[in-house]
Amino acid sequence: MKHRYARVLQASPGNSFASACYHRPVENRSKPSFRAEHIGSLLRPAKLKEARDRLEGDHHARVRGSRRFRELEGLENECILAATRMQEEAGLQVVTDGEFRRRSWWQDFALELEGTFIDFGDHGLVFRDSQGHKLPVPVGFVDGKIRRVRGFNTDCFEFLSKNTTLTPKVTMPAPHALHFFGGRSCIDKGVYPDLEEFWRDLARAYQEEIADLARLGCRYIQLDDAMFATMCDPAVQEQLRARGDDPKALLADYVQAVNSAIAGRPADMTAAIHLCRGNNRGHWMASGGYDFVAAALFGELQVDSYLLEYDTPRAGDFSPLAKLPAGKTAVLGLISSKTPVLETREAVKRRIDEAARFAPLERLGISPQCGFSSHFLGNPLSEDEQRRKLELVVEVAREVWGQT
Repeated sequence: MKHRYARVLQASPGNSFASACYHRPVENRSKPSFRAEHIGSLLRPAKLKEARDRLEGDHHARVRGSRRFRELEGLENECILAATRMQEEAGLQVVTDGEFRRRSWWQDFALELEGTFIDFGDHGLVFRDSQGHKLPVPVGFVDGKIRRVRGFNTDCFEFLSKNTTLTPKVTMPAPHALHFFGGRSCIDKGVYPDLEEFWRDLARAYQEEIADLARLGCRYIQLDDAMFATMCDPAVQEQLRARGDDPKALLADYVQAVNSAIAGRPADMTAAIHLCRGNNRGHWMASGGYDFVAAALFGELQVDSYLLEYDTPRAGDFSPLAKLPAGKTAVLGLISSKTPVLETREAVKRRIDEAARFAPLERLGISPQCGFSSHFLGNPLSEDEQRRKLELVVEVAREVWGQT
């Protein structure tokens, strides 16, 4: 990606999709970031999961167009209200709608864009678990001009915002999810002979979405990213080279994609990024510490906070946190959302002490390492086990920092 277009995407008086936004005041809500966080997705209640499963049909078919099922809206509302109360009662100061209106953390956003579809064929990367079981990695394809035709998160935010006094967080996939899993071959060269135009159109779609969210009062967005950390795996780097990509060049392109996507957000809107190595029903895609991406991640990404997977040795050690810039925060994902085993407070606090050797304690927080249900079918634990893990996050935050 050439970066000469980045200046065009910055907010300006004549740039309607990136201009400053006015919003109604939101009272009694803490300003991000928080000591106790969670990533976003929550286990769907059985009745919601079963209802969506009936409507989804073949989960591994080629999919085009929105996967929002309007007949589920009433049930989704009911379940979101219950999930919101659960988060409030757990002691969190930031809440999400659990991503209950989605099939997965990223597919729905891509499918809401004009010009895209999702395919579940064999495209290289796979999810795996500790027993060696594998799941396919869905890949986004672009065969038309990318255009945002409607809001993806806007109605979701409005419903959540009206039903909590805490800070509502909106999650959305990082933009390069539409490129990483398939690469250049999945973007029609007849539509986008020059990838620079693809990145411009994609950035514009994100800026339009963020601007509309800001007008509605949203002041906390989180970009979810399974790509940066996955690129830290030497085996994945070899796969990227085999398909004709230079991992270092991709890293620079993806940093620019994120920065362009959030360009023009209001000064009082917190933008965070969450990094993991894949999370699908207890499966993951990659291993490797953050060293390969640390300089770009902490030195070039124009975000305010980093929520980082750190629940297993697959994530490496804490030394990359030494590059965390002043004024930015890192939330340590020390609690696993992939397993029902409940971590102990003592073990978690020891890990925080280890991290504080590399970054000031006052700029750290704690969370689960990823969502509990990045795919609507969910990870292998119960709703009660999920709640106890969220309560543990809050308890540890209070003991370590005296606040959540």
